[in-house]
Amino acid sequence: MCTAATYKTKDFYFGRTLDYDFSYGEEVTVTPRNYPFEFRSMGVMQKHYALIGMAYVTENYPLYHDAVKEKGLGMAGLNFVDNAYYRKKAPDKDNVAQFEFIPWILGQCATVREARELIKKINLIDTPFSSELPLADLHWIISDRDESVTVESVREGIMVYDNPVGVLTNNPTFKEQMFRLNDYMNLSAESPKNTFSDKLSLKVYSRGMGAMGLPGDLSSPSRFVRAAFVKMNSMSGESEEESVSQFFHILGSVDQQRGCCNVGEGKYEITIYTSCCNADKGIYYYTSYDNHQITAVDMHKENLDSDKLVRYQLIRGEQIKMQN
Repeated sequence: MCTAATYKTKDFYFGRTLDYDFSYGEEVTVTPRNYPFEFRSMGVMQKHYALIGMAYVTENYPLYHDAVKEKGLGMAGLNFVDNAYYRKKAPDKDNVAQFEFIPWILGQCATVREARELIKKINLIDTPFSSELPLADLHWIISDRDESVTVESVREGIMVYDNPVGVLTNNPTFKEQMFRLNDYMNLSAESPKNTFSDKLSLKVYSRGMGAMGLPGDLSSPSRFVRAAFVKMNSMSGESEEESVSQFFHILGSVDQQRGCCNVGEGKYEITIYTSCCNADKGIYYYTSYDNHQITAVDMHKENLDSDKLVRYQLIRGEQIKMQN
């Protein structure tokens, strides 16, 4: 499964982990302003904001896992198995396929506020990209430096939730995930005080005991709690290096190691990549499972008025710097 998060120092950062048992061959992909997005039911978007993010490109179409537009709005889709529900076309709606949702929003909207207005008219339809790429059960986080929302297309309709923690994982629904944080309101970055009984002389015997009870398993509800706790208590300097480093530490708290999540037939879910995008500057940073060195792609070093995708294959082999 996956985890997405936001972080703000001087700049605004947006990123995610992609946790799965195989890779689709993702690439860091820049979509310039004049690349024609051809929508199945909504015509062609000939001009739009430029995007950078991680995408599987097939038939010259970027299927984005996560992306940030040049004006600082970020969006990511995460697995939402057995909860996502897509509909048939509706005559009075913007009929957008699940795989088109990210470019539809990021291509037109500069802020979460604008995205909210566009989503009021949207109908996410059950059109797959192809017979080889069926519908994916997803929900989405959309964030700018001022706010985040979670969008879920379920049987009851399109649900848009305020996301005050700026974190998203997978199941259950976001509303249930947020409610579960009530179970952990006693957690603290501070050392605990004895509230067990004033008749017992209980003492702190280790640093970090204020976070005792923080779930450590790999399930999506536990990852949500853990990422929310780490993100909400996170501290760093405001430089780019300090901010990016801290962001990777936040998502490192939910990293998945090969062997710990057995999905059968000798396959294991791992963190295939972790991303962090400076949404203000358009710089996309990433690490991969076998390469912990942070690699960066700057969208503004590309021709953003082009009509051709720019693609960078991930550097997957470990990069070790010898010091002697």
